[in-house]
Amino acid sequence: MTKTIRSLAVLAAAVCLAGSMSFAQSSGEATYKAKCQMCHGAKGAADTPAAKMMKVVPLASPEMKKLTEAEMIKATTDGKAKMPAFKGKLTDAQIKDAVVYFRGLK
Repeated sequence: MTKTIRSLAVLAAAVCLAGSMSFAQSSGEATYKAKCQMCHGAKGAADTPAAKMMKVVPLASPEMKKLTEAEMIKATTDGKAKMPAFKGKLTDAQIKDAVVYFRGLK
């Protein structure tokens, strides 16, 4: 009986651990989803209603591909055109992490 209870406890712990690991997301992903996705879209395709209304440029466009990480961080920090500034709303680390995540979208 004790072996059965111990085995079930180990199995339950393994399932809980595996489940929590599969739902984990990076801080950049979490920030992107909370602050950026509404305009830039889940995959950076600028395919949301807000993006279409504001004519947001998709990540795959040549205009976006030529931007360096530093240029994207500056645009996110200070704002650019219709994009609002996130200085004071997000930390420098959150902005950098979100930009790195955004640049990694395919």
